[in-house]
Amino acid sequence: MATYVAFLRAINLGAKRKFPKDDIVAATQAAGFGDVATHINTGNVRLSTRMRSRGRIEQALEEAYLADRGFEVPTIVYAGSELREVHAHASAVDHDGRHYVALLRDEPTAEGVERLREKTQPGERIEVGGRALHLLVSADGVHGTRLTNPLVEKCLGTTSTWRNPTVVAALVEKWC
Repeated sequence: MATYVAFLRAINLGAKRKFPKDDIVAATQAAGFGDVATHINTGNVRLSTRMRSRGRIEQALEEAYLADRGFEVPTIVYAGSELREVHAHASAVDHDGRHYVALLRDEPTAEGVERLREKTQPGERIEVGGRALHLLVSADGVHGTRLTNPLVEKCLGTTSTWRNPTVVAALVEKWC
């Protein structure tokens, strides 16, 4: 059985999208996945399966979460080796400000990345490594940036969810 890490997008935001850790574990196990664990209550899930198709795993999880919650939960799955690569890239980035990682369902095209780069403002930089986009912003953080998740998804044409490099590092150390 192979182990994967699933990242759930847009949960535990507001009163209507609650999905507590224990419920995530139960829904994931009910969908037939084993060795299920979560890391903090932001939708980071380790699971094991005999399935080898990332797309099939994502679909099975999304269907299970929809059935359990009654709302869609976009889910992005990474193999341990892929997540280690994201962490290695994040660790190698030279930047003094804030660093955020957009985990992408699909690898972005060069055209999509260029569209997104055209939207950057002074003090912002993006770097791409595989299925991850690294947003580097000035020390003020993301509050003034236009590079929001909806814009990233529109420019790149794929689903994304954000984590900070500290969480990615913790998941790699804990699960990969």
